[in-house]
Amino acid sequence: MVATISPTTLADLRRRGDKVTLIDVRTPAEFGEVHVDFAHNIPLDRLDAHAVTSLAGAGPVYFVCKSGTRSHKACEKLLAAGLSDVVSVEGGTAACEAAGVPVVRGRKAMSLERQVRIAAGALVAIGAALAAFAPEAPVNWQAIGAGLAGFVGCGLVFAGITDTCGMAMLIARMPWNQVAGGGRGTATTCSRAILLGLALAVASGTAAAEHTKDSLDTVKQAVREQKAVIIDVREPDEWQQGHLAGAGLLPLSTLERGVSPQELAKILPKDKIIYCYCLAGGRCAEAAAMLKPLGYDVRAIKPGYPQLVKAGFPAAVGK
Repeated sequence: MVATISPTTLADLRRRGDKVTLIDVRTPAEFGEVHVDFAHNIPLDRLDAHAVTSLAGAGPVYFVCKSGTRSHKACEKLLAAGLSDVVSVEGGTAACEAAGVPVVRGRKAMSLERQVRIAAGALVAIGAALAAFAPEAPVNWQAIGAGLAGFVGCGLVFAGITDTCGMAMLIARMPWNQVAGGGRGTATTCSRAILLGLALAVASGTAAAEHTKDSLDTVKQAVREQKAVIIDVREPDEWQQGHLAGAGLLPLSTLERGVSPQELAKILPKDKIIYCYCLAGGRCAEAAAMLKPLGYDVRAIKPGYPQLVKAGFPAAVGK
């Protein structure tokens, strides 16, 4: 059974001048936003008996978090490790501030709970979008999307039953949650960038099913009039076995690893239509979805390389 203390009692102890050892088990980013002024920060995922005993004095060690859930877990963890004089502060940091315990404020940070909700929701949305709209070839993205959504759902059920969230533990270790104090601007920016990336991924998952409605004759004419270029998004070994004459090579795997805007500008013109193709129409749709948000007029061709050759597009072999 975990012992608890009210924030009012904690405030009274501090006002009397008693030595109070208080450990905040939130992430450094959350701690940097606001914390009790005499609290030490040891995130829950790094908490161990040695770290606690190195700070503890003669009396009990108190633990605080945002609302009391993580501090309760911290006490359970230390009780299992053999420490007995551990106490959880009820209501967390907000309740301490309301009770008159002095706090220190920094810059605003996104709470771990909100990050988990956004990440879980984004993954489910991506999975649902893939299941509903993604192509089945050459990779069965629909099955992958359904599996992803189901996996996240099972994870949330498990977290609810066991009161243990693996996603929260993973997100707590992310770089933007490890920065406090003077680095908070970087932490906040990084959080927003990651969340923006997730939002773009959702949009990309939906757009991956879209292929151009331009006819193959329209494609040929645009390329002939130099109003468009053709890009092959297959792998280099596929390219060397045969590709459309005059086409450029930009493998989907390269895009997925990340390409700087400067490097992309050397390959892709922004003043022309970019038609991309692959073996069966799946990879080029994914590539187009990744490039469109960057300002390129990318149009995925549904027929694959063999069909394009049969339709009269000239082919080349090797480099």
